[in-house]
Amino acid sequence: MTNSQPHPSTAAHFIDGLVECGIGHLFCNLGTDHVSLIEAMAEHARRGQPQPRVWLCPHENVAIHMAAGYAAVTGRGQVVLVHVDAGTANAAMGLHNLFRSRWPVLLMAGRSPFTLRGELAGSRDNYIHFVQDLFDIGSLVRPYVKWEYTLPSGVVTKEVLRRAHSVMHSDPQAPVFLTLPRETLAESWPAERVATFPAARYGAVRAGGIAPDDARRIAERLLRAQRPVAITSYLGRRPEAVAALEALALACGVRVHEFMPIAMNLSRESPCFGGLDPARAVAGADVGLLLDIDVPWLPQFVQPDAATAWIHIDVDPLKQDFPVWGFATDVRLQGDCATALTQVLEAVHALADDADRARMAQRVAAWEAELPARRAAREAAARAPGAVGAISPHHLCALLNQAITRDDIVVNEAIRNSGAVLQQIVRTQPGTLIGCAGGGLGFSGGLALGAKLARPGARVLQIVGDGSFHFSAPTAVYAVAQQYALPIFTVVLDNGGWQAVKDAVLRVHPSGEAARADEFHAKLRGEQRRFELVAQAFGAHGEAVREPAELPAAIARCVAAVDRGQAAVLNVAVSPL
Repeated sequence: MTNSQPHPSTAAHFIDGLVECGIGHLFCNLGTDHVSLIEAMAEHARRGQPQPRVWLCPHENVAIHMAAGYAAVTGRGQVVLVHVDAGTANAAMGLHNLFRSRWPVLLMAGRSPFTLRGELAGSRDNYIHFVQDLFDIGSLVRPYVKWEYTLPSGVVTKEVLRRAHSVMHSDPQAPVFLTLPRETLAESWPAERVATFPAARYGAVRAGGIAPDDARRIAERLLRAQRPVAITSYLGRRPEAVAALEALALACGVRVHEFMPIAMNLSRESPCFGGLDPARAVAGADVGLLLDIDVPWLPQFVQPDAATAWIHIDVDPLKQDFPVWGFATDVRLQGDCATALTQVLEAVHALADDADRARMAQRVAAWEAELPARRAAREAAARAPGAVGAISPHHLCALLNQAITRDDIVVNEAIRNSGAVLQQIVRTQPGTLIGCAGGGLGFSGGLALGAKLARPGARVLQIVGDGSFHFSAPTAVYAVAQQYALPIFTVVLDNGGWQAVKDAVLRVHPSGEAARADEFHAKLRGEQRRFELVAQAFGAHGEAVREPAELPAAIARCVAAVDRGQAAVLNVAVSPL
C-alpha cells in the first residue's frame, strides 16, 4: 500500500493470490494497463514479500509458448500477462496451440480504463486508452479457452484466481483467459475483506481410472487377441503413463504405434514400438487401443479392418472441441491413461495363465529379434550425407542424436522433416520430446525457453524449419535467452520455404498447372539467408553449414557454446524445395 492508500490495492492482493495458487512465473509483455501491478510488484519487492518472478518477453508469441514449454515439462500452468487487445491478438495463435495440446496456462490481459474523466484512480490518461477499448476482447481468444472472465472487483480477486487455476488444471486441461480493468486493479481493500480459497477445497478435478468391469473386459480382449495394437500421440505427457503402457505392451504383446506424437510415449528402443505409420498399425489388427490421441490416422488414406475392435481411452474421448471427428470405436472411456492402463494390467495378471504368458512372451521375443534390423535401417537412411547446399535431414539428425544425451529435451518443429527427427533422434526417456498438436507455426523457440527454465540441467535442442523460424519472433527468443541465461541449441532446417504448401497442392492437384510450372508460391528467395546472424545480434553463437563434412565440428562447437551458457543457432542448408 502507498501513503495515500490505507489498505492494499487490488493489484497487491492479486499478487498474493498468485502466490497462494502456486504461480511462480509471470511471462510478461507489459503496457499502460498494468501500472498498478507494476507498483504492487515494487512494493512486494521492497517488503521482501513473495511474488512470482517476472520474465519480460519482447513478443507475446514467445511469452505464451514459454509458459507452454514450462507446463509441458512440469505439468504446472503459469501466467502470461499481456497488453489489452493488441497483446491478446499477438498471443492468440499461441493460445490455439496450447488449447490443442492441452497445456494449462492463464492468459491475462489488462483492459482500457472504463472511466474517462478521472472519476476513479486509473482513469483514462492517454490517447491509446480510447482506441484499445473493444466491445468484446474475449472474442479474440474464445475458441481457444475453456473459461474466460473479467475481474469485477478487488474483493473477489483470490477467488477468481483460484477458479482460473483450478479450471485450467482440470481434465481435459486447457488455457483460460482473464481480463483486468485498470480501475479495478487500482482499488484498495482491507486484507480481511479479501478471502483465501485453498486448493484443498477449491482445487482442480483430475481424470481418474475406469470401472473395474471395463478394465477386466479390456484385459480379456487383449489376452484373446492375436494381433493387438495401440496408437497414441500425447499419452507421454505423464511419465507414469509411459511406464504403464510399456508394462501392458510387454505383458500382452501389444505393438505400439504413434501418429503425430507431441511427447515420448514409448521408448524407441522398446521391442513393442511399432513406428510412426498408422497404416501399418491397423493392417490385420484384431484389437486396437486408441490412447490419448486426437487423430489416429487420416481416413482418406487409411481404412482399418471393419472387424477390428477399437477401444478408446482418453482424457477427452468425445473430442468435444472438434466440430467433426469421424473415428468409429466400440468402447469409449474417459480417464487417465496412467491409471486406466495400470488397472488393465492388474486384470491381465489376474486372468492370464501360463499358456497366455508364454504366447505373449513369444510375440515380444519375435519383435526383440527385429531390433538389430530396425537399427540398421535407421543407420542406412542416415548414411548418405547429401550434397553441398542439400544436406540430408536424416544424416543431420543422426549426428545430433550422437551429440546429446538420453535426458536432453528435443523440441520438434521440423514440420515436413519431422520424420527424420523422430526416427533418427532416438528418445527413450519420458519428457524428452515436445511437439505441438496445434497448427500455429513458430512455437518451438518459446517452448524451448520454457523447457530450459523448467529443467535447467538438461540441454534443450530446438529443431525448426526455416519457414517456422520466421514465425517464431526469433529476435525476441534470443533476447530472452541472453537476458535470463537460458541457453538453447537451435537447428534451422533451411529448405528455402514451406514444403508443406507444395506437398498440399500436389496431393489435390498432382498434374495441375502449378505442378507443370513448378510454382507453388512457397519458396523464400534471396541472396542471403543468414538465420544465424539473427541470434548473433543477441549474443548467441551462430554458424551456417552447407557442406555435409562440416557438420560434426559445427555441432560440437554449438554444443560447447550451450554448455558454457550461450545460446547457439546452427543454420543448415538441407534438401531444397
